Amino acid sequence: MATFVSGEEQPSLNGLNSDSQAKKLTDLPTELLEHILCFPVLKHVDICNVSCCCKRLHDVCHGRGKVWGHQYKLRWPRLQRFYRQNECCDWLKEYKTRHRVGIQIRRTVESISKRFFTEVVRRCLLFYYIESLGMPEHFCEDELLFILNSDKRKSLTLKYYAKKILYFLRQQNILRSLKTFLEQPAEQQSALEGAVLVDQYCNPLADVTLDSISAQLDEITEKVKKMLRIKNSSHPSLHIAQGEHLVVEDFELQRQVVCALNSVLYEQLQYKGNEFDYYNPLNSYIHQVLLRHTGIPISLSVLYMTLARKLGVQLEPVNFPNHFLLRWCQKPRGSDDIYDFVYIDAFGKGKQLTAKECEYLIGHQVTADYYSAISTTEVLLRMVGNLLNIGKRGEGNEKSYQLLRDSLDLYLTINPDNVQYLLLQARLYFHLGIWPEKVLDILQHIQALDPSQHGAVGYLVQHTLEHIQHKKHPVTPEVKRRSTPEHLEVQYSVGLIMKHKRSGYNCVIYGWDPKCTMSQEWITTMRVHQLSNGANQPFYNVLVQDGTCRYAAQENLEPHSAPLEIGHPEVGRYFSEFAASHYVANEELQTRYPEDMDDTLGTPNPGYSATEKTIKKIVFLLNSIF
Repeated sequence: MATFVSGEEQPSLNGLNSDSQAKKLTDLPTELLEHILCFPVLKHVDICNVSCCCKRLHDVCHGRGKVWGHQYKLRWPRLQRFYRQNECCDWLKEYKTRHRVGIQIRRTVESISKRFFTEVVRRCLLFYYIESLGMPEHFCEDELLFILNSDKRKSLTLKYYAKKILYFLRQQNILRSLKTFLEQPAEQQSALEGAVLVDQYCNPLADVTLDSISAQLDEITEKVKKMLRIKNSSHPSLHIAQGEHLVVEDFELQRQVVCALNSVLYEQLQYKGNEFDYYNPLNSYIHQVLLRHTGIPISLSVLYMTLARKLGVQLEPVNFPNHFLLRWCQKPRGSDDIYDFVYIDAFGKGKQLTAKECEYLIGHQVTADYYSAISTTEVLLRMVGNLLNIGKRGEGNEKSYQLLRDSLDLYLTINPDNVQYLLLQARLYFHLGIWPEKVLDILQHIQALDPSQHGAVGYLVQHTLEHIQHKKHPVTPEVKRRSTPEHLEVQYSVGLIMKHKRSGYNCVIYGWDPKCTMSQEWITTMRVHQLSNGANQPFYNVLVQDGTCRYAAQENLEPHSAPLEIGHPEVGRYFSEFAASHYVANEELQTRYPEDMDDTLGTPNPGYSATEKTIKKIVFLLNSIF
């Protein structure tokens, strides 16, 4: 940065002092000085230096002034939405606080990496870590986003835990919003807002807001109005302003709205029910339904019902078994008779059904109760229940467990005394080996609600207490050195990108055993005995491109001819960087495999030559023979 001269005399352009020509920087108007000091090339260190020159420049750079406000917004642009336009605040204090939060967040994330390498991250401890900082939450979130948006291939472990913390922080905020939503009177609860909250909780890192979803629905509403205007230019729905609630009473006018809505939604915009991938969770998330124009009965019904209400037609949700529906009353003063309604199948392109035709839809008869309208809370329970079932149908990988955890959280927030799902949550946490104290709290709650569950509760209490005792005496992690005689058969090292010869999948090695360590049942099921070397060969823990973790025999793996990044959510747990041809093990993984990185990099271990390796291998074989 150029040095500002603020002494008694300034040199003139020709090198001579001239009172008439001399101008001090401090003589410039404040507005001009502020404009100069807001140039993008000047950083916060420059501003600090300038403010130390003299009282005049110190006053121009005061904490509440334009200069520090500019520096703050330049460095952390995402935080601008938390301030009103032209708001006057102590920008220097805000800058220092945000800078301090950034340092503490990074230290916290690094400490979590060391703590949770061998276990699942517990949400309660994440909450404790963040709460203990005592810092504004939006500053914490901004730093976490900054970490996540840094160089894609580097700081993978830092990003892995930053993502988990951000996931947790946002979910806590969404749960608070959901609880506030549920406290509202039933008539004020919007099914769309509830669906957005469910979507946000299951996708906390996605940019999903009620405003953005509503804006997209307003665009569809305008398309329907355009269609309606062609049919009836004087239709009252054309004059309903955004946010205005008006009910169209005339049935012929309602019919015109429904016909126009079907035409736009299913013919023009090509919305459809996802019959071929019905159990994909994306079908339940409202932002994905709008993006993909695809959904399941309940998500399409929420969309359809919201659009109809914007146009003055009141439709009600019906919790029909196996196929969510909407009902449209055909009587002017309402009715309790199920035959006075037309039932709309949003999944079936808005097809209108009689009560009897609804039974044909599912293939069996039902009682009149199933045709009743339900509340928004019941709509959300059905929606979350669908996600729960999808999570239970999952493949037992990280993704399905996360969906199961999230949907259980949501369901038990809406209906906290459901014994069936409380027991499922306790079993899930016990199975994953996480949060044993929470498991005991859940079990105590179940026992109070339903004493008949004492058998299942007692079993889980006993084993959870054993788990807590076991954790008090942690086992020292095994250190595997490639140079030891029993590991001489191990050809590959952690961090290498491999290809499976038979299945063709791409993967990265994050661990190995000199022999298969799985149970005899697993060995039989996986037909390991059919391999040429059977179970008596090295096996590798690998992260697979499809998001699964597998245990592969050495003879089935080969180095990838064109190494590529492996898009697995757990990569950051084990590796700090992708280095074009391999992954670099993080500090925790290197501690467990201290000699692997030399092999991964293709360099011999110091003091341990290839010849020595061969000699040790021969000695080991001779010892095993004699």
